[in-house]
Amino acid sequence: MSDKFLTTNRKALLINLDPNKYGVLAEIGGGQEVARYFFQVGGAAGTVAMSISAYDMAFSNAVYGKSKRFVSSERLEQMLSSEYEKLPERLSKEKSESSTYFTFADTVSARNYHGTNECHGWMGVRFQRSPLEEPSDIRIHVRMLDNTNLAQQDALGIIGVNLIYGAFHYHQDPDKLIRSLADNIGTDRIEVDMIECEGIAFKEVDNRILSLKLVEYHLSEAVLFDHNGKIQQPSEFFYKRAIFVERGSFRPVTKVNIDMLERAKFQFFNDRKLNDDSLKVIFEMNMGKLIKEGSSIDYDDFLARVEVINSIGYNVLVSDYFEFHRLVSFLRRYSKLPFGVVLGINNLIELFNEKYYADLDGGLMEAFGRLFKGDITIYGYPMGNQSLAHYKKIQGSNMLDSIPQAPEQMDYLITVDNLKLNSLQQPLYDYLLRNRWMLPVLGYDEDLMKIFSRDLLEKIKSNDDSWEKFVPDEVSEAIKVRHLWGYGDQ
Repeated sequence: MSDKFLTTNRKALLINLDPNKYGVLAEIGGGQEVARYFFQVGGAAGTVAMSISAYDMAFSNAVYGKSKRFVSSERLEQMLSSEYEKLPERLSKEKSESSTYFTFADTVSARNYHGTNECHGWMGVRFQRSPLEEPSDIRIHVRMLDNTNLAQQDALGIIGVNLIYGAFHYHQDPDKLIRSLADNIGTDRIEVDMIECEGIAFKEVDNRILSLKLVEYHLSEAVLFDHNGKIQQPSEFFYKRAIFVERGSFRPVTKVNIDMLERAKFQFFNDRKLNDDSLKVIFEMNMGKLIKEGSSIDYDDFLARVEVINSIGYNVLVSDYFEFHRLVSFLRRYSKLPFGVVLGINNLIELFNEKYYADLDGGLMEAFGRLFKGDITIYGYPMGNQSLAHYKKIQGSNMLDSIPQAPEQMDYLITVDNLKLNSLQQPLYDYLLRNRWMLPVLGYDEDLMKIFSRDLLEKIKSNDDSWEKFVPDEVSEAIKVRHLWGYGDQ
């Protein structure tokens, strides 16, 4: 049967009618919707060995052991391991030799009575491709977007069936596996912001590329990699942490990027009296423009940037948020603690460009109302007037036309304090400055301000070694060893 005719019921029935599949469904919270699909379509007696619901926290702890958080990846792993290990213990040797075992588990927090909780959950399936084979895993994190508990339960049941069916039928085609998660539900009811595949069935799979595909196929708006390149789930990673972010293209990371981040972070750290454990620092880059324009996604390029940023010990967020206020709103889902941003003067100017907010009824004012909601500070890193002119030339920005410039032979710094916008925007800018929502970066290294990553990228491609002195040593080493961006091709 063509995949486009596979309803949720049909997927569940096809699994039930396969005499070689045998497993356990274990669900915590959010209803028992995945099990319901398998039971209501018929034929489950030969497939579902057991369905278990451990709704109460105390009972769940008694069954699976204690966990720091009820809805967490730790609890999901406890459930998958416990239930899967019991299958061969409880069944005959003959059954093990003829069956492909699986365990599906989820731990979910659906909408509560008052509508005050985060509606999200962890789902996973541990499965065999053939009898007696070592199992493989697929784990995902989902956010439910429906407004009622009943609708959220229904969405959970659909995506749970999609996950089990995809594990058995699409494990050899991860791209199809990713897209199938939205079958019969779409991307407006549920979000998948993390996926991780492990085991013998996924030996050739790069989980980082799978995560980027979540963004490309609109199953998620952002994916997060820690400083080791490991995929992280934002709600756990940012839990009770202040956040500091630098946005850029980072092709490659330059010394000026590091100077911006470290000096602004130091100010933020001291202004808010934070400690090392209470702050998460991330580099953010977006693929939103490529997605909106229909351009193809260069996964190798994005991974190169992730690896370079990881080489200097930083976390990376890849998003489809072209507008900055949307990025900030996304991060505020996960933390209510102070939020800091560092921008170069060129990007600070672009922040006031009204063309980016044409889709908002309130335009620039609405966007800034969203951006500066809550405890946020934007730090502006200065830029030489000649460097700003160079940026305008390579970017073609119309916004920069509104800024009065001294004759080019005069060399001076444009800072947060002396920046002048047009007459309509200047009062808003002054208001933000007076209320310390915008602050200048202090102690900057003026010698670094003429570095442009686009210029360095061309030098890398043409084997002009002069680029090396403008990037951190770790970045230079990573580029040369891994032959990133065409290094050494000629």
